[in-house]
Amino acid sequence: MFLKDKATGHLVEVLDIKELIDPMKPTFTGRYNWGEDVPDPEPFEKSKVVFPSGEPLPRCWTDVHYRDTEIHH
Repeated sequence: MFLKDKATGHLVEVLDIKELIDPMKPTFTGRYNWGEDVPDPEPFEKSKVVFPSGEPLPRCWTDVHYRDTEIHH
């Protein structure tokens, strides 16, 4: 799966999908997908990436309290 770095527009290859969808983790392991050499994996902040289409990540991947209002009513 690929995401896009908001600041640079470069694609980021997601190396650990479980980290990406875990709302308890603010980062995931990935690597930039540009240039001739394959870069080393590094942590990426979820808040700084979007889908290649420009859509934001689902809130359930980034906010552990995304259902609080539903549960408390």
